[in-house]
Amino acid sequence: MALLAEEIVEEWLNRQGYFTIRGIKVGVHEIDLLAIRHSAAGLECRHLEVQASVRPVSYITRVPLEVQKSTGRSATSSKTRSDEELRQGIREWIAKKFERPSKIQIRNQLAPGPWSRELVVHKVYHAHELELIAKTGITVHQLMHVVAKLNAEGRVIQGAAGAHLTDLVALAMHAK
Repeated sequence: MALLAEEIVEEWLNRQGYFTIRGIKVGVHEIDLLAIRHSAAGLECRHLEVQASVRPVSYITRVPLEVQKSTGRSATSSKTRSDEELRQGIREWIAKKFERPSKIQIRNQLAPGPWSRELVVHKVYHAHELELIAKTGITVHQLMHVVAKLNAEGRVIQGAAGAHLTDLVALAMHAK
């Protein structure tokens, strides 16, 4: 579902007039989506990470490394986390997803920025984690809202490669 969600988000961005690059390999890491468009104010540059699964995900971020070492918990443990554990896990996730020097270098080679930091999610068990992520300055989008916006009028581009896919997703969401 993750690749499907990325394609939907890419279609959403393309219809807003963004040029997009998806799935950029940076060593063993990846950038889900970069989007750039020219506006009256200059270049608009966006870095988006997409987290989507058919089933709700327990947590977006991992258990902090320090907590893993001290408690023996696995990185992806679904055990309830304290706010401090969440904040530390979010800091580590941001460093990995947005602040790696190799990722910054790629973005700067494409456009001088500034680059937004955004997350698109589907279903999550712990909405509080999303609130904490948003407090760090990352814009959080719900995948269902992205699909709804795809059906809105007044876009620069009315359809592209993923148009039929997003139409099917919209139909499925309305059938529920």
